Amino acid sequence: MSNGFGRRKFLLYGSASLGASLFLKACSNPQDEGTGTTGDSPGETGSPIAQSDGDVIKVGILHSLSGTMAISEKSVVDAEQLAIEEINNAGGVLGKKIQAVVEDGASDWPTFAEKARKLIDQDRVVTVFGCWTSASRKAVLPVFEEKKHMLWYPVQYEGQECSQNIFYTGAAPNQQIEPAVDWLLENKGNQFFLIGSDYVFPRTANTIIKAQVEAKGGQILGEDYIPLGGTEVTPIITKIKAALPDGGVIFNTLNGDSNVAFFKQMQGAGLTPDLYPTMSVSIAEEEVKAIGPEYLQGQYAAWNYFQTVDTPENKKFVEAFKGKYGADRVTNDPMEAAYIMVHLWKQAVEAAGTADDLEAVRKAAIGQTFQAPEGLVTLENNHHISKTVRIGEVRDDGMFEIVYATDSPVVPVPWNQYVADTKGYACDWSDPSKGGKYKMEGA
Repeated sequence: MSNGFGRRKFLLYGSASLGASLFLKACSNPQDEGTGTTGDSPGETGSPIAQSDGDVIKVGILHSLSGTMAISEKSVVDAEQLAIEEINNAGGVLGKKIQAVVEDGASDWPTFAEKARKLIDQDRVVTVFGCWTSASRKAVLPVFEEKKHMLWYPVQYEGQECSQNIFYTGAAPNQQIEPAVDWLLENKGNQFFLIGSDYVFPRTANTIIKAQVEAKGGQILGEDYIPLGGTEVTPIITKIKAALPDGGVIFNTLNGDSNVAFFKQMQGAGLTPDLYPTMSVSIAEEEVKAIGPEYLQGQYAAWNYFQTVDTPENKKFVEAFKGKYGADRVTNDPMEAAYIMVHLWKQAVEAAGTADDLEAVRKAAIGQTFQAPEGLVTLENNHHISKTVRIGEVRDDGMFEIVYATDSPVVPVPWNQYVADTKGYACDWSDPSKGGKYKMEGA
């Protein structure tokens, strides 16, 4: 479905508006800046149409079940359904069962916005768990802000956003991208080539990476993009070989099916991990399985969770997931972030004593902790969660050997501190005077 607004046009719009909508001048009023600072008082009540019904609490699930992003998002839905089943089997929420209304965003961003509005207005869900790409999240954000409704978003992203209406359970850049760059500079070299899908996440991520690499004395020798879902990657590989004839680091922010073509053709072109180590931030166990471990062995990914994390909670999570969906299935970071966000929402509802008063749930969510498969997580006052950072190397069995991990969870920083226009800014939804973007003291 295009709704008269094609995917390519939307992606170009998202990229072109980057400077206007994400990187705002420090001299303007911080309370009027950035996503999530619409001037709404944090004391206002949630959407009046959110309503549990009898013995049932309806929630929305909104992901791509078709199109280029289905390779990644179908499994996220499975993880959310597993969490809902576990909660229902343990007695539900406030004595009520959770009923999920599942919608397909179809890898089409206007469709995501349309389905978000349907879930809120027609289905009257009390919250939505959804999206993967930043393009889909940006498409639905105006709907959630207009309705003062609630979205839980499970995927690592580019930051530069802090909405009162979103809880972000994937990594902020300082919990994935920035540590990955530091690790590469220390262990793999200081000459980088950046590749990505042509939409807001890769372009914003690469803005951060370029600022960070420059600050650390490294070099960016190339940068290129292809349309999301595009498979014509030969020109990128040609540019990589020209820019890095003797090898160098590739930082990969491709998403969806494009990764299949890229890694297969990269191996065919002789760009092997010993000379061209590639760090990906959207390749996890599910994608490795789909692409084929033989094309990815020896390459790297930065996440907060891998299936190989050695915790009792992860053993239980993996066993439960395989028990429900099949022994051949794998778990990954976005799935785990999706699984834990359902549990965090449930805890917030119980702490608030209501699922219908969305503002009460928002307030109760801040400070919630959960012993997740990845380790202890805490939902901070900026609506992001503290998370352990990990880097994994792809093994021949398709799993990741964890080669680096932080000693403790890293506190999320939504507004990037390498980018000049957002350096010195922070987010605090527990304080009405600060909200989605404010200048820190001494910054």
